[in-house]
Amino acid sequence: MTTARERILRYYKGTEGEAVSVQLVDLAEQAMRTQKFRLTPFLDPYGVEIAETVAASYDGLTVQYDGGYQGAERQRAMFTHDAFGGRPSFDIAVIKAEWKSDFCYLTHRDVLGALMGLGIERDTLGDILVASGTARILTTKQMADYLLSNLTQIGAAAVHCEADELSAIAPREERTKEITATVASLRVDSIAAAGFGMSRSRAAADIEADKLKLNWQSVKNASVTVGEGDILSLRGRGRVEVVEVRGKTKKGRVGISLKRYI
Repeated sequence: MTTARERILRYYKGTEGEAVSVQLVDLAEQAMRTQKFRLTPFLDPYGVEIAETVAASYDGLTVQYDGGYQGAERQRAMFTHDAFGGRPSFDIAVIKAEWKSDFCYLTHRDVLGALMGLGIERDTLGDILVASGTARILTTKQMADYLLSNLTQIGAAAVHCEADELSAIAPREERTKEITATVASLRVDSIAAAGFGMSRSRAAADIEADKLKLNWQSVKNASVTVGEGDILSLRGRGRVEVVEVRGKTKKGRVGISLKRYI
């Protein structure tokens, strides 16, 4: 009889989630063995899905999530044994970096690049919220002190960093746009073209450049088939959800309903 560990690792073997699944199973089993809790690094939405699968595979284990503010995309998971009665912290902090916006325009990619340049691992970072002249960086409490001491420049801009309050971050309000379209097929390049308002050749080029993800995994082939409930995300363009596949028209095209998150 196969164990929960074997089933999970076999399912994710060879996928982008393989390494994360191993890490999460290890943490879950530590929580089970000690009858306490274990906290994960920051997870992307695909990692959160894996954490759900892991928690559901072990009797007596629950999982909770927190990204530091309501609507956070990147979150930490906490596996907790049912026998544990404590209320542990998710150990999330926020650092506010400021620069003179009159002289320099910085993007999310600029901020992330500067952080990676300091040798910081991506899984120690949550969401990065960039506005005019400021960026709020969600991170672990352990990493916050390092950022305060070492993040002094982003791109060409000198920056000043200070600790901020999580309560100062407004909840994420996602704007959506309903899209009704017909496509030649349910190929991922066709759906991406309809959802993001571009040609299929441009969608295929974005797939080739690894800019497009399906359910937070890289798309290896433009001919992959998409179904209801699937999520397409395009770097710099947001996300599209396939809400409904309505069937074929008289001309043989497929009617679809999409929701674009702007």
